[in-house]
Amino acid sequence: MHELPVMERILKTVLDHAGNHQVNRVVTINLRVGELTDLLDEWMQRYFDYLSKDTLAQGAVLKIERSPVVLTCRDCAELLNIEKKEWDKALCPGCGGSNLALSAGREFYIKDIEVT
Repeated sequence: MHELPVMERILKTVLDHAGNHQVNRVVTINLRVGELTDLLDEWMQRYFDYLSKDTLAQGAVLKIERSPVVLTCRDCAELLNIEKKEWDKALCPGCGGSNLALSAGREFYIKDIEVT
């Protein structure tokens, strides 16, 4: 259910943008969502459909691009792309260390919006 407040913010941002640019209708919203967000695509669309009823964004399709989890080694600056399930056992491929910092995987933002 944590998708609901996120989609409320997305809709507000989209409608604010539409209002400032004389948009007739929002057709598509392209989102970038990190693998670690735990937001489900199906529920994001469902909540967006519910919230956008009777607005310029009613019927808009969410196109969701998932970004991978990327860690940076604090010791040697090596980047490491990992699967979400490998989060707790990751080691640096450069030095073998475990002093890793999250560089990507929690982001959530609007890439662009298709309008008419």
